[in-house]
Amino acid sequence: MRALTVELHQLVRSRRTWVTILLIDLLPTIVAVLLAVTDIGPRPGTGPAFLSAVLTDGTLFPLAALAIVLPLFLPIAVAVQAGDAIAGEAQQGTLRYLLVRPVGRTRLLVAKLVSVMAFVLLTLAVVAVTAYVVGVLLLGTSDAGQTTTVSGTSLTQGQMIGRTFLALAFALLCMLGVASIALFLSTVVDSPLGAALGTMAVLVASTLLLTLDAADVVSDYLPTRYWLAFIDLFRDPIHWRDVIRGTLLQAGYVVVFLGAGWANFMTRDVTQ
Repeated sequence: MRALTVELHQLVRSRRTWVTILLIDLLPTIVAVLLAVTDIGPRPGTGPAFLSAVLTDGTLFPLAALAIVLPLFLPIAVAVQAGDAIAGEAQQGTLRYLLVRPVGRTRLLVAKLVSVMAFVLLTLAVVAVTAYVVGVLLLGTSDAGQTTTVSGTSLTQGQMIGRTFLALAFALLCMLGVASIALFLSTVVDSPLGAALGTMAVLVASTLLLTLDAADVVSDYLPTRYWLAFIDLFRDPIHWRDVIRGTLLQAGYVVVFLGAGWANFMTRDVTQ
């Protein structure tokens, strides 16, 4: 418990944490300002999800903001954060001293993972709250007082809140998959940059393969395949297929890479 408390305390006090969150939060805010000033949005079906609908309903902007940061900016931040978890300590020469304490390698690894996910949760919360405030202030709300789904039907406020929380939970799970890959690489190498770049290489390769027809046979198993499936939560009725598939896929990545990271870390010879 103490190891987890220390990690969370360091996370909250770190200047890098808040600068990273600020930079991630800045892009959706700039997009909202541009939409409000120009009153020109992308055509339906083009651009990030929900972006064409926010001109008439600013309460949808948190979902548009999520679609903006999820494919690139948030995964990069998670890769850097998780890649630094073990490799950063090894590079600084503090890993051996951490393990001398009565903490245990498993507890330390769990504390590092929880800290990374706390960073993701904090980032998602800041982005969602900022996007909601900016969306309502700059873009206004629907005249009918109800939010429209992707299918064109209306959602009550309670339904909208519930589906938004489901979308955020799905995004959190997707980033847990990224964190698992980065944390595994962080136990393999002694360079946090190497762990982060290795994770980003996996994600870039996955994204590129999804654009190739020849890779259709493996597309359903690529880590980035279902990241934007949360959009289906805002259809009427909800299309659960890709959401469920994405959940199972990310759970598989978490089990495999966290297991591999744990096995490697437990047998690792820490000499520095």
